[in-house]
Amino acid sequence: MSEPVIIRIGKKGITNSLLNELKEVLKKRKIVKVKLLRNFRETYEIDRWKVADLLSKKLGAKVVEIRGFTIILRQTKERVSTPLKDRNRKFQQ
Repeated sequence: MSEPVIIRIGKKGITNSLLNELKEVLKKRKIVKVKLLRNFRETYEIDRWKVADLLSKKLGAKVVEIRGFTIILRQTKERVSTPLKDRNRKFQQ
């Protein structure tokens, strides 16, 4: 398995272009590491757990692990609901 792509979040914070880039990386690679740089942490003073939760909700991804100021995200499997063919069929005795 190849190494995950590393995306850094700096003083500009979480922008739409950053979210779009993360979505594209998750589509292609399925896993991404997001590093919270010191500029981001000092500028926004937000807890890393809240950032991880925000990113997972915005991207529809799962937080695999948080190591220090690095968040590892994995793409969730898209579940397609398939209708049951015999759902309306009555039980026969």
